[in-house]
Amino acid sequence: MTTQAGSQAGSQTLDRGIRLLEILAAADRNLSIAELAGALEVHRSVAYRLLRTLEEHDLVIRDDGGNFTLGVGLVALTSGVARNLQQAALPVLNDIANELGMTCLIAVLADGGEAVTLASAAPRQTVAVVSYRPGHRHPITRGGPGKAILLGLPESAWPTDLSAELRAEIVLSRTRGYASSHDEVVPSLLSVAVPLALPGQPPASLAVIHISLPRPETEIAERLRLGAQAVARAYGA
Repeated sequence: MTTQAGSQAGSQTLDRGIRLLEILAAADRNLSIAELAGALEVHRSVAYRLLRTLEEHDLVIRDDGGNFTLGVGLVALTSGVARNLQQAALPVLNDIANELGMTCLIAVLADGGEAVTLASAAPRQTVAVVSYRPGHRHPITRGGPGKAILLGLPESAWPTDLSAELRAEIVLSRTRGYASSHDEVVPSLLSVAVPLALPGQPPASLAVIHISLPRPETEIAERLRLGAQAVARAYGA
């Protein structure tokens, strides 16, 4: 009985620690202990103990104001995740980002119906740079990267609660070969994305995001399609 209770407590602690990392990954700024405790729905003291443990392993760090963000220790943990895909994709992401002046990224389908950013590249020279860090996640029913993943899935695999309006949008997007969004994940951001299918990898998408579109959507989508083909070739597909 004691062992079972200890196991449940340990699982809950691990679950909360992972959720803290997910909350920080999805945030667009550093977060305070109070904000993290609220998001996790636990007392501040519980959040503090979890954060101190993560901090000891360099998985989170504190800024000068005492707020938290992800730490460099995650680099070592994530360096082996889909390493071959990242190596194949990064040169393409950089080329597209610099050519269009938009942040370019690959998002993959994760358990729970979320689109998770695997790798991203920001343009070297642009007036405004949009940061979209690896690990950022959002539902596949929102945002260009998520909806482009839906384009690559059979309808039988679509979420059962998909609205009629979104279903019609995805069907239309399939005919034109790309998805787009505005203000769906991050306010004021636009995105254009195309499906990316690679053997041995979960359904994915190749996308660009920015506060404005430097070219018509169709031209951006065509550049992304060429980019997806280049990633596939580099990956050996």
